[in-house]
Amino acid sequence: MERRLRWLAAALAGLIVVAGCGLGGGGGEESRTLPGIAASDPVPEETTEVAEPSLEPKTPSPAPTTRKAKPKRSRAKATPTEDPNNFQLPACATREGKAVSKAKAKSALLAAAGKTYWPTSAPTLKVPSRLVLATSWHESGWQSNIVNCDGGRGLMQVMPDTETFVNQRFEQSFDSHDYRQNAVLGANYLAWLTKVFGDTYFKGSYDLSTRKCRTHSSMCLLNMVIAAYNAGRGGVDAAYADKQLPNPGYVDVVRSLMKSCYCDKY
Repeated sequence: MERRLRWLAAALAGLIVVAGCGLGGGGGEESRTLPGIAASDPVPEETTEVAEPSLEPKTPSPAPTTRKAKPKRSRAKATPTEDPNNFQLPACATREGKAVSKAKAKSALLAAAGKTYWPTSAPTLKVPSRLVLATSWHESGWQSNIVNCDGGRGLMQVMPDTETFVNQRFEQSFDSHDYRQNAVLGANYLAWLTKVFGDTYFKGSYDLSTRKCRTHSSMCLLNMVIAAYNAGRGGVDAAYADKQLPNPGYVDVVRSLMKSCYCDKY
């Protein structure tokens, strides 16, 4: 009997132990913890990471390249600041009356260059305005009231014999004392020299362009006309056989002034 009571007591104790294993605090699905985290530790909330500013100095971005605008080239003809011809009035020269302005002198010279002096036999013969302007500047500095030592007068320094010849040859009555008619007398004489040399030496060609006369010393038509205005037709005819200009210095100055003249400022 005693043995039977001991067995019942042991069985009852086993039932109590088994019941305690299922009813403890927090042993269900709700109390499961994440691996590696104790049950007593708080579960971290999900957060968004914000990068901290770097303390390293940033490499500055290269400055944009600024292109400097290239200066535009002027196509205007350069005018010397000083007169390279340095026209000097000869000591023996005199003045008659008041000189006209440079503007009026230039206007008269351009008008004279624009005339057709051989309308019938050589209508295409033209005296370049640059030739008339340069010759006048070298002769007088565009001073209309100069009477030179040798008798040359006015803008084109027309000689008395030249005035007589032109008036007789062309049946005119130009007066070298008038600056406008003086310009016509000079341009007319240049036209006559062009006709004579063109017919005699250049088979009737009257081309006075510089492209046909590239140097200042060659015996081309332009150089011969310039030389003869100063030395006369006879002096150039005599020098033609040797192909040497009788007055190369005079020709060089006029040719240079045709290219660049202080007179262009007026």
